[in-house]
Amino acid sequence: MRLLAIDHGNRWFGLALSDPMQLIARPLEVVEGEEGVIQRIGELIVEEGIVELVVGLPLNMDGTAGPKAAQVREFIKKLENQFQLPVHEWDERLSSFEAETYLREGGLKGHQIKEKVDMVAAQILLQGFLDSRKREDS
Repeated sequence: MRLLAIDHGNRWFGLALSDPMQLIARPLEVVEGEEGVIQRIGELIVEEGIVELVVGLPLNMDGTAGPKAAQVREFIKKLENQFQLPVHEWDERLSSFEAETYLREGGLKGHQIKEKVDMVAAQILLQGFLDSRKREDS
């Protein structure tokens, strides 16, 4: 019973997966295009036993929702209709910046960071979601 997180980008979608106990998130992969990511999510639901989806919602720094958040909410509706699973929005402010920082500190450079930043951002937002659930349960 795993959760899958999606970092919605204009072209690239980062994916991260929880462990079966839903305690730890790990980066999984990057998929190109909305059609490609929807297909891949369907495969992962079957292969990995995904029971819930978490989608990063790009809010403005003041917490308001702008045009990009509206686009992501349309994507969330597609996921809900396609897969009939719970889909959670999660505030992803600064997740890409944080991911870039981690990758840079890990010694990666330029194109290596660009290739991995979306899936690491998905890992960061999924870990935040998992941690918030642990706090709610305690």
